[in-house]
Amino acid sequence: MSIKTAVLVEQSGVIPYRIQDGEIEVMLITSSASKRWVIPKGLIEPDMTPQDSAAKEAWEEAGLLGKVFPDLLGIYEYQKSGCICQVGVFLLQVQAVLEVWPEASKRNRQWVSIPKAIKRVNEPELKLILADLSPKFW
Repeated sequence: MSIKTAVLVEQSGVIPYRIQDGEIEVMLITSSASKRWVIPKGLIEPDMTPQDSAAKEAWEEAGLLGKVFPDLLGIYEYQKSGCICQVGVFLLQVQAVLEVWPEASKRNRQWVSIPKAIKRVNEPELKLILADLSPKFW
């Protein structure tokens, strides 16, 4: 009997935020395949820092430009194609929301409150990262 070891894939992602009418909102996007609500994330580019790579994903997947904070908020895992993806999550202060972006035809995006974001995402560790945001950063 052989034991199969899952491949670990390192990714980075962002929780994009803005302050609208005095309230904190975060942007969620739909995954390209299953249309679940997720955050912008992807493989860490070999020639980029995790933060820069996450900023690139925010532009490609959500049409967002902004400032990525250097501190890691947390890590969560999910399964995809037989691999375990481990995502380092950073905070992105959104400075521009583009009307045209590379994956606009594949995804939906929506600004939501933190409590609504917690309800929409599936990954328990991501829910905890979102829940932990409120008192720390605003």
